[in-house]
Amino acid sequence: MSNDHESSTGSGSPDHRLRKELPQEVPAAPPAAPRPEEREESAEPTLSGRQRLAQGLWPPRVSRAQLIVALLLFGLGFGLAVQVASNSDSGSALRGARQEDLVRILDELDSRTKRLEDEKQGLEDQRTELENSSDQAEEARKQTVEKEKQLGILAGTVAAQGPGITLTVDDVKGTVEADMLLDAIQELRAAGAEAIQVNGVRVVASTYLTDSDNGVSVDGNKITQPYRFKVIGRSQDLEPALNIPGGVVQTLEKEQAIVTVESSTKIVVDALRPAKQPDYARSSQ
Repeated sequence: MSNDHESSTGSGSPDHRLRKELPQEVPAAPPAAPRPEEREESAEPTLSGRQRLAQGLWPPRVSRAQLIVALLLFGLGFGLAVQVASNSDSGSALRGARQEDLVRILDELDSRTKRLEDEKQGLEDQRTELENSSDQAEEARKQTVEKEKQLGILAGTVAAQGPGITLTVDDVKGTVEADMLLDAIQELRAAGAEAIQVNGVRVVASTYLTDSDNGVSVDGNKITQPYRFKVIGRSQDLEPALNIPGGVVQTLEKEQAIVTVESSTKIVVDALRPAKQPDYARSSQ
């Protein structure tokens, strides 16, 4: 009995031996806590397609080439805006003009066009006469003499007479400046003036005006008020050109000058300029 008991206790049961041979069971580790950034990502809501597109477009990522193109487009747009504004300013005076003033301006433009057409026709007639004349040499000589007289009038080397106007500017306040008188000359030339004389000084293509003490100088010759312009040309064109809205007369009257314009069938421009030989220019013929 004792032997059987010892053998049973010494050898042990098979289950007991199997448990000794196997390693002890390792308890399962608890799940790791999520990192902070993972918790933030999981907390963010899922973005829609429109929201992802908005995030991709803003803030914008601009390259250097795109920046240059944008600056060029901005400069172009600014230039166009300035041009439109200048055109609007130039037309503001006409928008505020009366109907009779607009009709007068339109008539003046028509007159200028007619003068150019007449001049063109005259040149064509001269060419025809030269081509059809039996004595072309004599005809050429006559035309040369006539052309010399015309050029002499323009150059101020010969006297001239004809219909025109007399413009008188009485600067009682002493506020009229040289540039205002120069504007008057330019306006008269644009209206078809063929000969101009200001206080005994012949006006030619090279004429310049400067301010001087108590007056104005024309080509270095000091003149005093009242300033008197003798102008040969078509009075129906010259007088309206001075009286357009915002023109010469209104500008001078704003300076409290007294301006008068008188038409005449005979204006004498007898102030002469010496013929000047050019220093560099020579005839090409």
